[in-house]
Amino acid sequence: MPYTIARWVVGLIFRVLWRPRIEGLEHVPAEGPVIIASNHLSFIDSVVIPLAVPRRVRFLAKAEYFTGRGPRGRLTALFFHLIDAVPVERTGNRDSMRSLESALAVLRDGQAFGIYPEGTRSRDGRLYRGRTGVGWLALTSGAPVVPVALLGTDRVQPVGARGVRVAPVRVRFGPPLDPSGYAALPAGRARREITDEVMDRIAALSPQPRADVYNEPRGADEVDANSV
Repeated sequence: MPYTIARWVVGLIFRVLWRPRIEGLEHVPAEGPVIIASNHLSFIDSVVIPLAVPRRVRFLAKAEYFTGRGPRGRLTALFFHLIDAVPVERTGNRDSMRSLESALAVLRDGQAFGIYPEGTRSRDGRLYRGRTGVGWLALTSGAPVVPVALLGTDRVQPVGARGVRVAPVRVRFGPPLDPSGYAALPAGRARREITDEVMDRIAALSPQPRADVYNEPRGADEVDANSV
């Protein structure tokens, strides 16, 4: 119930202020496990996607976001509880595998899971090479991958900005990718090919120039729980 109420209230504000244009929503299955794979321009992306999709979409979030102290920390914790984010500890070498296992549990529960294959937000507006966690998730769960391109969220909340601004937002969903066609390939190759195809499909939906390198975080604050 808190999620439903929060989604309705924030969704109303979202529609009035940011006037979102949502395209291709018919590509998102109404039920069953699905991976929503998006480009990543802003912290607010994890709010925009759940508001654009009629069903609940869950993202990973660093566990410390749920235990903040002081007014700002408690507000942050409330926010992540309301959007039903999945807390993940980021403490050592198994961080990526732990994140993937948490995401897999969401999919095996028949839910929608959101991921950013680039790993962290793009500072220069380019679309970076995808990390193969999305390929691993698709192969292991059998869930289809729906590519998404977000446009304008970098103007609503630029990287490093604390507040939000009023700017038009566009959300474009593409046809889902079925991972079953890659199952006969060696595992490492299959993960790479699925990931590359997902990024190609995101690129087809987005005007961003491509960067054939990984987007590396510049500091601890940029490390995203979805960096897998």
